[in-house]
Amino acid sequence: MIELQPFSIVDAPVLISKIKDKRSLLQFAGPMYRFPLTEGQLEMDLSDENRTLFKVVDVKHQNTIGHAQIFLKEKTFLLGRILIWDENNRGKGYGKKVMQELLKYGFSHLNRELAELNVYDWNTGAIECYKKVGFTIDPDIRNEAKIDDEIWVSLNMKIHRETFEI
Repeated sequence: MIELQPFSIVDAPVLISKIKDKRSLLQFAGPMYRFPLTEGQLEMDLSDENRTLFKVVDVKHQNTIGHAQIFLKEKTFLLGRILIWDENNRGKGYGKKVMQELLKYGFSHLNRELAELNVYDWNTGAIECYKKVGFTIDPDIRNEAKIDDEIWVSLNMKIHRETFEI
């Protein structure tokens, strides 16, 4: 169905073309990037030794359908900047498969027992996808991001290695 392949700077123009406005950039990447997304911002991520970038490839059709990253933290690894860019591909199980592949990679390559991610509370489709994989909401961690006249609340979700392996 899908495969995670290394993302390189030659993949950047396609990803950049999929981020149409500052709201979609904030949803995709959180507050660390500035609109418009640039190759320079992606090069910063690529040069970060604690960050692994992937393109999400539809194996059957051999085309890139999304993007994802893993960020190694002191005690956990963080899944983020996850995007399936064609809305027609959403709700078809791609997100769940991407999460499973990211967790497989993270738990097999990184010496951590815990994975986490952040998701905006209004993104109920993503939250349900993450719950299906085994993530649970950590009620003690919440963040906020301001966009235009709105405040977006970010929830933190976690999964332990043994929960994922079940």
